[in-house]
Amino acid sequence: ETRPRMSEFHVRSTIISRYAFTTVSCTMVNSGSEAREAVFEMQIPAAAFISNFTMSIGNKTYYGEVTGKEKKNSTDDKERHKKPPSPTEGRVSTFRLCVNVPALPWAGELSQLSSLDKDRVPPPRLTIYILCFQKPIRKRVKALKIWRSSGAKSISCKGPKGVKRETAGKPKEGDVSPPPSTVIGHTKTLAKVTFNPSVVEQTRIARNGILGDFIIRYDVSRELSVGDVQILNGYFVHYFAPTDLPPLPKNVVFVLDSSASMVGTKLKQTKEALFTILQDLRPEDHFNIIGFSNRIKVWQQDRLVPVTPNNIRDAKKYIHNMSPTGGTNINGALQTGAKLLNDYIAQNDIDARSVSLIIFLTDGRPTVGETQSSKILSNTKEAIRDKFCLFTIGIGNDVDHKLLERMALENCGMTRLFQEDEDAASHLKGFYDEIGTPLLSDIRVDYPEDDVEQVTQNFFPNYFNGSEIIIAGKLINRTSDKLHVEVTASNSKKYILLKTDVAIDLPSRNDIRGVPGMEDGKGDNNYIERAWSYLTIKELLNSRLKSDDIQEKDKLMEKAKSMALAYNFVTPFTVLKMKEAGLHSEPAQEEFISPSTDGIGEKVQSLQGHKAPPGIRRGQDKQRIKISKTSADGDPHFVIDFPSSKFSVCFNIDGEPGDILRLVSDHKESGVTVNGQLIGAPAPPNGHKKHRTYFSTITILSNKPERSYLEITPKRVILDDGERLVLSCGRSAVVRSRSLEVSISAFSNITVTIRDSISFVILIHHYKKPAPYQRNHLGFYISNSKGLSSDSHGLLGQFLSHEVKLLQESLNTSRQEAGQNQTEALKASPTNTLKVKGRLVPVVWKQRRIYNGQQEVECWFAKNNADKLIDGSYQDYLASHPFDTGTSFGTINSL
Repeated sequence: ETRPRMSEFHVRSTIISRYAFTTVSCTMVNSGSEAREAVFEMQIPAAAFISNFTMSIGNKTYYGEVTGKEKKNSTDDKERHKKPPSPTEGRVSTFRLCVNVPALPWAGELSQLSSLDKDRVPPPRLTIYILCFQKPIRKRVKALKIWRSSGAKSISCKGPKGVKRETAGKPKEGDVSPPPSTVIGHTKTLAKVTFNPSVVEQTRIARNGILGDFIIRYDVSRELSVGDVQILNGYFVHYFAPTDLPPLPKNVVFVLDSSASMVGTKLKQTKEALFTILQDLRPEDHFNIIGFSNRIKVWQQDRLVPVTPNNIRDAKKYIHNMSPTGGTNINGALQTGAKLLNDYIAQNDIDARSVSLIIFLTDGRPTVGETQSSKILSNTKEAIRDKFCLFTIGIGNDVDHKLLERMALENCGMTRLFQEDEDAASHLKGFYDEIGTPLLSDIRVDYPEDDVEQVTQNFFPNYFNGSEIIIAGKLINRTSDKLHVEVTASNSKKYILLKTDVAIDLPSRNDIRGVPGMEDGKGDNNYIERAWSYLTIKELLNSRLKSDDIQEKDKLMEKAKSMALAYNFVTPFTVLKMKEAGLHSEPAQEEFISPSTDGIGEKVQSLQGHKAPPGIRRGQDKQRIKISKTSADGDPHFVIDFPSSKFSVCFNIDGEPGDILRLVSDHKESGVTVNGQLIGAPAPPNGHKKHRTYFSTITILSNKPERSYLEITPKRVILDDGERLVLSCGRSAVVRSRSLEVSISAFSNITVTIRDSISFVILIHHYKKPAPYQRNHLGFYISNSKGLSSDSHGLLGQFLSHEVKLLQESLNTSRQEAGQNQTEALKASPTNTLKVKGRLVPVVWKQRRIYNGQQEVECWFAKNNADKLIDGSYQDYLASHPFDTGTSFGTINSL
């Protein structure tokens, strides 16, 4: 009762895209007659940067000024408010301020906690941990605003319940209702959550204060595309988090500490987590387990085993029987794990598309074998040799976190640190969920060299489901109206290229000043520039941590300090000092001074541990599509080009909605089948047809050398070669495998190339405001048929290796073969005849437009559903399902 009491408590967080600004403020009142000590303490994620602290005592205001930290701080420096953060995720730093509060109100505001809220699976989560050991507060407000230009799909929250802290990431099943007094507002791009419990509601939660997490989850729409590129005021930030990708097989070695210090809860929770993780391994994965203390114990000697029920059962028995004993031989364990994985890769014909990794867990420092950190680092790097990634996990306060950080950073991995008293089992499982599903490898993001500079890391060895790749940079070509972006990656047996052009002259899309509900956002208008500075400083800190060169470390430190001072960030090289601003004065406004960042991009890139392959230059993969007359498009209108005869033939097929037409059937020889499914629409007024039909789906089956299925609609492309890949027709992309290439030109066409000898072009017809008789549909064009056999069939395929002759029928019914140079003279004849495989087909002269009306075709038209022109009748070309290969079509071929 003698200490100052808190009368108001506010937490305000604004997330603009993924960049988060958080302000925490409180007001304390000293009701006594003498000055008493008050403590403002807050745990801050180590990944966040503080930008300001403002304090008011009575009529006096003090503000925090970020200044450079001297190399040697004096021991009597009483202004050291905060332990410098480390780049590591999964840790917290503590901001603590002790101040004597006179018999006057005291207010403190810790503002601009800047961090990047990465999109994850499960959805992104903001957690505010509340700890107030006092009676209910008169005014307690927590407010969150989330603005996403792409829109938020869903938002939910849960609050503190009682005095027991709930485990992060394990909400009670069915407990999804928000706490009392929570208001959630949600528009297309903006969500707002306010938690403002009354005194009575606070008492119901806990009588002696609140202890718990206030958790907000939100989700956004995602797809396989180049990602979300945001441009504002000469800076850009690029977020890449694709979905709908098949997981890659993985080869994983678990290296687990079983030394004496793991006794009790730590080893128990590790075992619980591993039991769950083993159950989540996929049938195509391979794994092994190493336990280490003084001795190194390998579960399965000299091999990785496949995931089978028996192997999972035996692995669980092995983990269950692990007992804590002895010291900690970190170097020996890592050398054993690396050798095991290297030998497995070298001696087995492992799938080139698989991802190999080591997951290393310890609770202590090296005490047995090699104990020097520098030697362990060099030994580990030499053993791994950039062939796979190392992920490190530390439990408790005794771990050498810098060693774990650097081992992970130097070997393309990540590190996490957990406290012993936390629910380590759920945290370990959560970390594994982040890296347990590799989707892409060798991801490179490129921008034209003449348009950008000081780009952050743009090459990534792996992309995992549940993570997100973020790149930022500066624009140098202010005259350009667009920024070209290309993302290349490998998935399974496929190479993927995603392309787009982002408009630069549309700042209103990312400018939040005109967004209703965001008018009070102070200092947020430069959020993209701040995101770039945040990422650049983080990479400089990581690069400094990895470097062994003292001069290079000092140079990186000075660059990080320069940027931190320019953007008012508290880092390990800057310090926050309090200065009096005078009566009723405002804290100094931030000045955005462009710091010296020459060579930052290059330096950071060279220290990433993986060299980026040569970039993709503009124009690469941009091949002009060869337009062919041989096609089926529109309602549907068929055209067959006969180059040697120097004329074309055309016909219509009046099918029924739902019919599946065989377009190309060459399954026995080239292994290629193409079918098209019809969709119906009403006929135009005063027309002669009862309805119209269009191709709504084109399916392509390629059976050689391996089987691949393609399903194409006006909205998406589904490629399934044993693993399913979904691509949007609204995003430019290229996917290559050993024998198949699919190239999408956004909203325009899809080119399918099979074994470099067969090419099809599928046009996308999309109507912004369709008439009642119009439907979004596809057109099918054969661009290259060299790889199809002479026995190919189908409505189009049967003509690819055959020629037709044009005859003129005179009045006395005598026939005369018309030469090629007589075609023009025959046009005027009212009755002309084609000779096709011995059959005589009456035709008339017509003109048609194909390829979106870009090309006009003059052709001889065969009436009545191509009667006598095609083998058999129209009904003989109906397939039973989209991937029907027509192998029973031999009776038609013999006609």
